[in-house]
Amino acid sequence: MTTSITEIETHGVERIPDEDRSARPIDLFRLAFGGANTFATCVLGAFPVLLGLSFPQGLAATVLGLVAGALLLAPMALFGPANGTNNAVSSSAHLGVHGRIVGSFLSLLTAIAFFSISVWSSGDALIGGAHRLAGVPESEVSYGVAYAVFAVLVLVVCIYGFRFMLLVNKVAVTAASALFVLGAFAFGGDFDPGYAGTFDSTADPLFWPSFIGAALIVLSNPVSFGAFLGDWSRYIPAATPRRRVMGAAFLAQLATLLPFVFGLATASVIATKAAKYVDPAAPNYVGGLLAISPGWYFLPLCLIALIGGLSTGTTALYGTGLDFSSVFPRFSRVRATFLIGALSIAFVFLGRFALNLTQSISTFATLIVTCTAPWMIVMVIGYVTRRGWYDAEALQVFNRRQRGGRYWFTHGWNWRGMSAWLVSAVVALLFVNLPGQFVGPLGDLANGADISLPVGLALAAVSYLGLLAAFPEPRAVYGPDGPRLVRASAADTPPITDSQGSPDGLSATASAPEHT
Repeated sequence: MTTSITEIETHGVERIPDEDRSARPIDLFRLAFGGANTFATCVLGAFPVLLGLSFPQGLAATVLGLVAGALLLAPMALFGPANGTNNAVSSSAHLGVHGRIVGSFLSLLTAIAFFSISVWSSGDALIGGAHRLAGVPESEVSYGVAYAVFAVLVLVVCIYGFRFMLLVNKVAVTAASALFVLGAFAFGGDFDPGYAGTFDSTADPLFWPSFIGAALIVLSNPVSFGAFLGDWSRYIPAATPRRRVMGAAFLAQLATLLPFVFGLATASVIATKAAKYVDPAAPNYVGGLLAISPGWYFLPLCLIALIGGLSTGTTALYGTGLDFSSVFPRFSRVRATFLIGALSIAFVFLGRFALNLTQSISTFATLIVTCTAPWMIVMVIGYVTRRGWYDAEALQVFNRRQRGGRYWFTHGWNWRGMSAWLVSAVVALLFVNLPGQFVGPLGDLANGADISLPVGLALAAVSYLGLLAAFPEPRAVYGPDGPRLVRASAADTPPITDSQGSPDGLSATASAPEHT
């Protein structure tokens, strides 16, 4: 069944019927790459220079962080094709029918934060470039108009839904990539691949904390997509080979080397020609980029801001509306998207002009990513131990206001997955080290390096596997082939009933569609 891009998408988080799934892995690639092929990623790419690394050292840290993050992210694309729904709903299998709200609210908060960052950074770049190009005043009115145009365009695309997003990203991926490549001609004459940074040698006591910190900043970008991949991959047919789905997600992140290296290279030029813009105490990458750009590149910068802001904003806000409708099923996807979109737009203006929350929301986004990483580990380990088998009907119990089923566990909560996530997220937050913004009680234990992400990831893996081994889950959750790596218990699972306890739908042991 083919859906026109001008037809408003009506699917929410219910399982997408097989006949409506016509997306391909290349579509997932476009959405994931397009959502990161923006100025926001360039800003992250500038961080190695801000931390004092040379260009070669910064490039090594960027590649290391990006490959590690892409490997961590890729398995999160598998839940959409398997279950035909988003990753928050799929998390019911590992955190319980009620525990799935963790994934919904993590993605909700992440999406609002990154939508705000996208609108702010792209709006600032657009007005800055327009000022240099055509004398547009850099006033609050100008910025307000730019933010409003971005936000409304994003909201319209998200309301139309998945097919319209695909069209936008098909254009955005090609256009933004070409404009970034054009930047090689704009800055090639000033770029020095031997840019030395501030460290005399790797023996400097601050070098390794800076290198690790830069790599983890890059790694956080792929991790930020963890909760959203299912929003897009759910339209991919279940029979699609897993390696192709994971490959699309992995390659989409590797492709972001383009904006990352653009940010790294231009930051090294800024550090040489306009050092005040890369002061770690008050960095202003966009301002520095405009300061060193030749006049003919101002228009491409404006186009990058427009295209990139639209692409990133749509991938963030679409997931927000979808997750809100999953937590509050009385709201359709369209109504939820409009409501959250309107609130997000209000937040953008309030944070930018009334409360000056720009830096705070960046910190908030980092903290949310720190909490999301252990959740992703629980999901991936759960997928492996379940051999990729899920009961699609039992995953929808929460959305249908039912009770029971394979994933009911203890009153709708799987305390194994919940405990592993909660403990790991809390401990990871204790290790956060964002100087001048947020430093956890244990943030200085690694000589100033922020090791919150690796701590959270490792603790989640060890604790979740340990809990599954010590307290086996019921045999019914594992499907016909049984568990992998862990053992199962003989505990019964309750039948699916309505909210009053009457039989409703499939029982816990009834035959249900098996998707692998």
